[in-house]
Amino acid sequence: MFSELFNDEDRGQVGIGTLIVFIAMVLVAAIAAGVLVNTAGFLQATAEDAGEQSVNKVTNRVEVLNAHGTVGDSEVIDNMTLTIRLAAGSSSVDMNESSIKYLSDDTVTTLTNQSDDGETNDVRPYADSDEFLMDEVTDDDGSFGVLNSMNDRYEVKINTSAIEGGTGLGTGERVTLEITSRTGGTTQVIMTMPQQLAGKERGDPIKL
Repeated sequence: MFSELFNDEDRGQVGIGTLIVFIAMVLVAAIAAGVLVNTAGFLQATAEDAGEQSVNKVTNRVEVLNAHGTVGDSEVIDNMTLTIRLAAGSSSVDMNESSIKYLSDDTVTTLTNQSDDGETNDVRPYADSDEFLMDEVTDDDGSFGVLNSMNDRYEVKINTSAIEGGTGLGTGERVTLEITSRTGGTTQVIMTMPQQLAGKERGDPIKL
């Protein structure tokens, strides 16, 4: 039923040359596969880092609950006090490593936290022109300056008189504060100084 076919002229190629070519092909394929695996791993790690940083920029930030000012001479706001806590979804924010960008009609500067022990009302009641001070309102674990619980509350004190060169902020003037954490999470607060400063005495608080 089957017949054997023989062709003396067709022969398979054998020998050391063929073996060398085969080994070379295997090595090239292995090297290419290794490069692809390493590249894929690098891209995956980079994507994970970028994703984590993006999440931190959105989540790890603070929330300003309320703000009030202190009236100074000539019916201006000399100091501002903000009560802050963790924003929803944030893990923790270290205010010792955070900054506040202060922007008014005439002045722009970046403030850093220079509070030493949380007793600024007794030791240093007013901040300088390049810093802000903090007072503890509530802190579950005594980690001053670090917001790591939704129960933590701190007061941030800003000396607008020093920042504005001794003039403070008058009625109707507006100031923008951008609170930026170490991971890049930013909270922006825009406040307009109230019109009802007339009749207020020095040291009186007023809601902003």
